[in-house]
Amino acid sequence: MWKEFKAFILRGNVLDLGFAVVIGAAFGAVVNSLVKDIIMPPIGRLLGGVNFASLFINLGPGKFDSLTAAQAAGAATINYGIFINTIITFLVVAFVVFLLVKAVNRRHKKEEPAPAAPMTKKCPECLSEIPVEAKRCAFCTTVLK
Repeated sequence: MWKEFKAFILRGNVLDLGFAVVIGAAFGAVVNSLVKDIIMPPIGRLLGGVNFASLFINLGPGKFDSLTAAQAAGAATINYGIFINTIITFLVVAFVVFLLVKAVNRRHKKEEPAPAAPMTKKCPECLSEIPVEAKRCAFCTTVLK
């Protein structure tokens, strides 16, 4: 059983999957930073200085000036600003994946197969379908060129 497990783990597909997970996690961190630190500040500024990460709805009693203060007090909150950031992050990741798939598909374009040569032709006398290499029509016995 140990040998089978070792063979399974060392197969190329499993190693490729492991590398993909590691690279995907690193890519996710980069995209998170891109959205949080580069994309959202200008959008927030355009919308009147809004910091999306600090937008929340307090579900309990009391008034809190920031999400951090509400969380420190243990208040129940709906963190819709963080949700907006997550949606934008998802859209950026989806767009990048779309561009990558499109680029890969362009590089691996399948060549169209050449149209197959016809297997039959029409007899010029009786218009019956006969094999292309026939020397005589099987229906009217006309000698073909």
